[in-house]
Amino acid sequence: MYWSHLIARIPQLAQQPLPGQQAQFRMAHAGRYPSPAPPPPDAREAGVLMLLYPHQEEVYTVFIERAGGPAGDVHRGQISFPGGKREKEDADMLASAVREAEEEIGVPRSGVRVLRDLTPLYIPVSNFLVHPFVGMTDQRPDFLPQPEEVAQILEVPLRTVLDPAIRQVTDLQIHSGFTLKDVPYFDLSGHVVWGATAMILSEFQSWWTGD
Repeated sequence: MYWSHLIARIPQLAQQPLPGQQAQFRMAHAGRYPSPAPPPPDAREAGVLMLLYPHQEEVYTVFIERAGGPAGDVHRGQISFPGGKREKEDADMLASAVREAEEEIGVPRSGVRVLRDLTPLYIPVSNFLVHPFVGMTDQRPDFLPQPEEVAQILEVPLRTVLDPAIRQVTDLQIHSGFTLKDVPYFDLSGHVVWGATAMILSEFQSWWTGD
């Protein structure tokens, strides 16, 4: 998609209803997400940002590979959207998402225009309620990864993200040494995107295409 096409679609996208949990759970692994359930009272909150921007006359989005963290960090090494937990100074979850994007990959929060929020998603394994947002910048950011948090930045054309062929299934060994069977994932140029990020991306696809 050309950037000018995205700009023209913004009014339509604003009216497009969210597909919600039904779209998210198309990419859920039954072992980790047995069924939609409300988060417990002690769930922590986090905000993530799916950023759209122009690059080489197309619309791109950005993912990060999380840096290796402590042994107890269940998300280390995974592909995800920039984002993180809510801090005391954050006015709301959007503030958390754009602050974390600025800290992790150098996207100035003042330049992010938010298109809409997506459906919050509870992650049982880490007890986080994640609030996803779709935003845009008028030019490609000068990305600056934070080494402690980000192993690498992945820039991906939106046409790739929307390609049905990237939906795959595989067996996946997680950090505990346990192998999850038949895990749905997105293959982004050889990078495995699964779990909560895949579920958020699945809703984005459905919302964007109206499917």
